[in-house]
Amino acid sequence: MKKFSLLALLFGFILFLAACGGDDTTDGGSSDNGGEEAAETDGGLIGVAMPTKSSQRWVDDGNNMVEQLEALGYETDLQYAEDDVDKQIEQIENMIVKGADVLVIASIDGTALTDVLQQANEQGIEVVSYDRLIMESEHVSYYATFDNFQVGVLQASYIEEALDLPNAEGPFNIELFGGSPDDNNAYFFWDGAMSVLQDYMDEGKLVIQSDQTDFEQAATMRWDGNTAKSRMENILSSSYSGGETVDAVLSPPYDGISRGIIQALKGVGYGSGDLPLPVITGQDAELASIKSIIAGEQTQTVFKDTRDLAAVAVDMTEAILKGEEAEVNDTETYDNNVKVVPTYLVEPVSVDINNYQEVVMDSGYYSEDELE
Repeated sequence: MKKFSLLALLFGFILFLAACGGDDTTDGGSSDNGGEEAAETDGGLIGVAMPTKSSQRWVDDGNNMVEQLEALGYETDLQYAEDDVDKQIEQIENMIVKGADVLVIASIDGTALTDVLQQANEQGIEVVSYDRLIMESEHVSYYATFDNFQVGVLQASYIEEALDLPNAEGPFNIELFGGSPDDNNAYFFWDGAMSVLQDYMDEGKLVIQSDQTDFEQAATMRWDGNTAKSRMENILSSSYSGGETVDAVLSPPYDGISRGIIQALKGVGYGSGDLPLPVITGQDAELASIKSIIAGEQTQTVFKDTRDLAAVAVDMTEAILKGEEAEVNDTETYDNNVKVVPTYLVEPVSVDINNYQEVVMDSGYYSEDELE
């Protein structure tokens, strides 16, 4: 009897040790916060698919989301596809295989994910579309984004005020740049801007010397700054060789495009002597463009606080995991050609030399050291 009792005790102790150690296994591709906080939230793996590291904006988005999710006790698998659609699909497939509980996806091509989202749905994995609306799929639970129509309105309104279009006689020369045609947001930026500028164009107060007036002509595939630079160089050589000058450039999509445009303009003498740079808008308030604004080159940008957008996506993720309804503020606008996706819009802010300190510095988005 004593031998049996000792064996039973030993066996029970082994089972106790195994139970204590069973939760120590983690997925090698994820960041594991662990600890008591993870136990309180029941943990879970969240896959975060971002388009590229070539834009500081997307790096900030990914880091902000991971920081907030891990603070709540979730594991994260953050991946960047460097604007390679096939690579992003492969990364999402790997997240599904790893057992992700929710996917947060900023798509490269919003029309290319239908099949992989079907795979996710078959595994019971829900999807939050992040900043760029995923098209052609019913398997999108929520959409977290900025008010992208308002982004275009802010940029065009800045040009309107800078040129005093309601009162000035004009005409003024303006050139138009659009975003990537495979990103649904690009059309919202464009439509927002045209809602302000179209009347001035129709009455001849704003003149487009290149005659490139349509979105298809102005689009910039993959938001590439070098592509924008080359296009601006071609416009300057073909349409401004007779002494005409550019008074404004609408660059609603992205600060990297704005900086490419500036390079092209400076290459033919703008910004020196008696040929000032035109009014040039932008978007994302990237550090390089804030420095450009301070230097008197880029005129304006639109600040989209990625900390706030990440918080919205995190709240949506938690709601999904808890079986609750996430907070949204738009249930009508964002139709992905299969369904209207419930959306939360974060408000953008126009930034120039007069308010950059208050908006991006005092808020802690950038530090004084980063501007040096």
